[in-house]
Amino acid sequence: MGNKEPQGKLGVMIVGLGAVATTFITGVLRARKNLSNPIGSLTQYDKIRVTENGEEKYLGYKDIIPLSGLDDLVFGAWDIFSDNAFQSAIKAKVLHPEELKTVENELKSIHPMKAVFDNEYVSRLHGDNVKASSNRWDMANQIREDIRNFRKKTGVSRIVVLWTASTEKYLKPDLKIHGEIEFLENAMKADDRMNISPSMCYAYASIAEGCPFIMGAPNTALDIPAIWKFAEKMSVPVAGKDFKTGQTLVKSGLAPIIAMRCLGLSGWFSTNILGNRDGLVLDEPDNFKSKEISKLSTLETILDPKLQPNLYNDYCHEVKINFYPPRNDNKESWDNIDIFGWMGYPMQIKINFLCRDSILAAPLCLDLVLLIDAAQRAGKSGFQKFLGFFFKSPMYDYTKNEIPDNNLYTQYMSLRKTICEMGGYHLTDHC
Repeated sequence: MGNKEPQGKLGVMIVGLGAVATTFITGVLRARKNLSNPIGSLTQYDKIRVTENGEEKYLGYKDIIPLSGLDDLVFGAWDIFSDNAFQSAIKAKVLHPEELKTVENELKSIHPMKAVFDNEYVSRLHGDNVKASSNRWDMANQIREDIRNFRKKTGVSRIVVLWTASTEKYLKPDLKIHGEIEFLENAMKADDRMNISPSMCYAYASIAEGCPFIMGAPNTALDIPAIWKFAEKMSVPVAGKDFKTGQTLVKSGLAPIIAMRCLGLSGWFSTNILGNRDGLVLDEPDNFKSKEISKLSTLETILDPKLQPNLYNDYCHEVKINFYPPRNDNKESWDNIDIFGWMGYPMQIKINFLCRDSILAAPLCLDLVLLIDAAQRAGKSGFQKFLGFFFKSPMYDYTKNEIPDNNLYTQYMSLRKTICEMGGYHLTDHC
C-alpha cells in the first residue's frame, strides 16, 4: 500500500474549543518551542520492533510511515461560546496560567467560528456563538463553507476535523433514515431534527469536503451505515467514538487479565466525579445515556458469558457519573471489582484513579489527527478499525453482526500491525 509524503500544512479544525481542545493546542504550541513534551502520545514516543532486510530494529511511528510534524499543524475551531483559545483555556482551569502565557499570542489568534447547535441535544449549555440555520441541510452546508474558507485563508493542503465538543443526548440509529446516504440527505433536507443531530451535520460536511472526521464523544454521528458508505465513496477515513482516557482505559486493560487467568466476575461497579463542562452536560440524564452505553460496552466482548458461562454468567456492571464542580477537570474514578477464583472463593480489586481528563485526552487528539491523515494518504477510507485503541466504543459493522474489539492489548497490536503494513515493514513485536 502506498503512503504519500505529507505536502504542505495540515489543518486541524476542532468542534468545541473547550478544555480538551485548548489543552491539546497549548501542548502542541509549547512543544514547538521546546517548552513542554508531548507525553502520552504514541506517535511521538512509542517504538515498534520491525524487521528490515533481515535485521530487527526499533522504530518510531514517524520512521515507519510519513507523519506530519508538529510545526505543520494549523488550528481552527467552532464553538458555541465566542471566547478565543486563550480565554477558553483560562476558564477551563486545566493548565497553569504561566504556561498559557508562553503561547498567549498564538492562542488569542484562534477565534472560534459560529457553531451549528441544537439545544435539544445538549440542554445544559447555552452559547452566544451559534449559526442561524433554517434546517439540517443548511447546517451542513454552512459547515462546508467554513471548511472551504479555512482552507483558502490558511493555505493548508489537507484538513482533519476533530470533535471535542460535548456529548449529545442518545440517538438510536434507524436504518430507514441512517442506512443509506440518500435517506440521510433527504432527512437533513426535511429538517428531521429527531433523527439528525448537529454532530451528524459536522460528519457529513467534513466527508463531503474530503476531510477525515474523528468523533471524540459518544455521539451517534459515526454509528450509521450512511456515513460509512459516504466515507468510502469520498475516499475519506473516519474514526470514533469517545476518547478512551481514564477509567475505561484501565477497564479495557484489566478485564483481559481476568479473562486470561480464567477468573470469574460477579460484578464491576464504576463511579466517577468530575466538575468541568463535560460533567455539567452529563448531569442531564439524556446525555448521560450516550456516555453510559459507551462505557458499559467495554466488558461485553472481553468477559463474554456465551464463551464462558461458568465465569461470566449474569455479572452486574454499573457505571455512574456525578457532577461535582470543585474538581473541575480533575476527574476521580473508583472501581470495585468482585471476582472469584479456585473453588469459587471471592476476591476483590479496588482502583481509585485520580486523573486529569484533558491531560489524558490531549495526546489522543494528536495521535488521531496524525494517524488518520496518514491513513488517508495511504488510500484508506471508511471507518478505521485500527484506531480502535483510542476509543471507548471502537467502530464495527453491526449490520453484519460483527463483534467490536474492546481488548486493549489486541487493539494495540492491531494499531501497530496496520502502521507496519502501511509502511511496508514486517511486525516482529509481541504485546
